[in-house]
Amino acid sequence: MSTLPSNDNAKQPPSVYTVMLVMSMLFMLIAVIAMFIEYSRWAPDHWRTISARPSAAVVTTVDHFA
Repeated sequence: MSTLPSNDNAKQPPSVYTVMLVMSMLFMLIAVIAMFIEYSRWAPDHWRTISARPSAAVVTTVDHFA
């Protein structure tokens, strides 16, 4: 490429770095969508705490563990 300004108004093709940037943005978007799908499949009740019933064990003596 010349350092002199050209009179030609033709648009330059995208460089390899621009193509890599666009591809990485596309793949990150696909990854975010895939992770959201996996999250909704495996943790549908994560934010609904009303249905969660905590279980606790009450230990009255230490003899049960000795």
